[in-house]
Amino acid sequence: MSFTQLREIPALGKLYAGALGSAAKARMSSAKGSTTLPADRHVVSGAAVDLAKLTDFQRLVLHSATDYLPTGYVHTFAFPVAMSLMARDDFPLPLLGMVHLRNVVQHYRPIHYSEPLTVTAWAENLGGHRSGTSVELVAEVTGADGEVLWRGRSTYLAKGVFLPKTDRPGESAARPEFVPPLPTAMWRLGADAGRNYARVSGDFNPIHLSRLSAKALGMKRSLAHGMYLASRVVSDAVQTQEGPFEWTIDFESPVFLPATVAVSIHDDDAGSSWAGSTFTGWNPRSMRRHFAGTVRPLEAAAPGDGFAAATRA
Repeated sequence: MSFTQLREIPALGKLYAGALGSAAKARMSSAKGSTTLPADRHVVSGAAVDLAKLTDFQRLVLHSATDYLPTGYVHTFAFPVAMSLMARDDFPLPLLGMVHLRNVVQHYRPIHYSEPLTVTAWAENLGGHRSGTSVELVAEVTGADGEVLWRGRSTYLAKGVFLPKTDRPGESAARPEFVPPLPTAMWRLGADAGRNYARVSGDFNPIHLSRLSAKALGMKRSLAHGMYLASRVVSDAVQTQEGPFEWTIDFESPVFLPATVAVSIHDDDAGSSWAGSTFTGWNPRSMRRHFAGTVRPLEAAAPGDGFAAATRA
């Protein structure tokens, strides 16, 4: 294992521009690309949070104003370091066109916006998928003393890319029919939802910006960022809860903009204490599910003492 020290959190716009250039060169070249993941880890030390960007993010996802970082914002802060791995010439999958499948996140304690943070990112678990090749990107955020504050694992699919010596799984069992629960909220997302999230997250992937830019990449319309949906639903689920927590989300179908998304958040019953929540979001007209996931307390995570008190400060 080796480490590459980056001077600062990379700008996603530059990474996307570089990916466009790399894709053009790859189409013109007959050389075979890498078929293995880089063993290198990318690191940014002493990174600072921009308070204005944090405030804009909180307003967008309807999170209450606080000096502590919402869990979805931590992903937004750390994600460019992981993306810099995918933008490397020796990364075996193309950055452009990646489909976001899943997130698993552990949030161990409150993170104040003034804390200097170190972000470390690496890639693992390159594997076959019935529609292409999947990969997991891991980002870990630590404090000044090396304490792990947050860890996120994101699964992506390079659709239509099949690497040699990467086995494809057999036919998966049919999913049970989705029966929508009673909604607890209805989100109405305008055609500008992707552009609005891009401004606060820096993720200017063209598939999210406009109908024209999305069509250029094979989409019928622009679509909402998966992490906008995840950040909003998870912040709603944990806004009044105590302690460290883990959340997962699986993305099943894109949210094409503009859209209405029906959402259901259900708290598990455990007497007076919070035992977790399950959530799902779907299209109320077609009844097609967009995403589903859970939020659970991390009982054994000692760093979470005083979590709720800190986040309400």
